[in-house]
Amino acid sequence: MSNSVKMTISLPRSLAEFTRQTAASRKMSRSRFIADLLDAEARRSLDESLADGYRDLAIEAQTFADEALALADEVWEGPARGS
Repeated sequence: MSNSVKMTISLPRSLAEFTRQTAASRKMSRSRFIADLLDAEARRSLDESLADGYRDLAIEAQTFADEALALADEVWEGPARGS
């Protein structure tokens, strides 16, 4: 059983010709060529989303660390330490 789905798309003539020529030069079908392009874009989009998430997580972790350090400084510098 195949995971493929048939689709009909409209392309400008120049892109259709580019697709035909490029797929032929790579000895692949037009469908495979377009699927590979879409797969690469999907991976790029996922990588971008993950990078954004890691950046946000790093900011959140830094904020937490800064706040925790400030609280620790209050405790360590409190009245009990000076006694």
